[in-house]
Amino acid sequence: MEQQRSFQTETGGHLYLVPTPIGNLDDMTFRAVKTLTAVDLIAAEDTRNTQKLLNHFEITTKQISFHEHNTQERIPQLIAKLKQGMQIAQVSDAGMPSISDPGHELVNACIDAHIPVVPLPGANAGLTALIASGLAPQPFYFYGFLDRKPKDRKAEIAGLAQRPETLIFYEAPHRLKKTLQNLAAGFGDERPAVLCRELTKRYEEFLRGSLAELANWAATDTVRGEFVVLVGGNPAPTTAATTAVDLSEPIDVQVDRLIAAGEKPNDAIKEVAKLRGAKKQEIYRQYHHLDEE
Repeated sequence: MEQQRSFQTETGGHLYLVPTPIGNLDDMTFRAVKTLTAVDLIAAEDTRNTQKLLNHFEITTKQISFHEHNTQERIPQLIAKLKQGMQIAQVSDAGMPSISDPGHELVNACIDAHIPVVPLPGANAGLTALIASGLAPQPFYFYGFLDRKPKDRKAEIAGLAQRPETLIFYEAPHRLKKTLQNLAAGFGDERPAVLCRELTKRYEEFLRGSLAELANWAATDTVRGEFVVLVGGNPAPTTAATTAVDLSEPIDVQVDRLIAAGEKPNDAIKEVAKLRGAKKQEIYRQYHHLDEE
């Protein structure tokens, strides 16, 4: 067990996690501006984007790049600086660090090194979209970006199909059409959903309808901007034990669905074998394509 008292440690470095606006700069908090002004160094996902923010608020603090491609190199450097007593703020391009953005590995490294990690509240695209969506605000399940590989994305969606919570996804405009088609296929055409585009910006827009309607819109309209995709939860979820088995469905799809839902691979194979009335070893061989070698 470890106890952190964020504001009772007067000596040593602190890592401050500072959210930044998701579009409208007026959403920057007074505390965030004060923190970025007071720290010794800002670890930024993209120093060019962050510099625009710093210039707007007349903040002159130095920056260092910290993104997904230099994480392993930067973390030891930042930990060393923190141990020397430097105060460091970490920011992503928009929204909260670690939420579909860099930050989590640095937080863990600080915790392991007994360096206080101090989070600041601020803008978050998923929650901003949720409260205006009209879908049930709680419980909700934040997923972020689905996998880019079609097979893996479909398996993820299959694993989420039974969840009763409102689901929150992020998606880029060039992948939105295919993602909505996959969601409609996996959740059903009539599942209610909401697209939230360009949140807090001039062209903020909400599109509410069924997954089929939204998929059709994405296929016929020019899609621009970053999207939050919200999908209503399954109102009548069933468990694997009570779901009829579609014997025409590939075994690897069934196993992948259970894995995406959180089961370990061997447990998923065992469950599929039970549902299909087959031996576990046979499902294992088919899933791993051992008979094709």
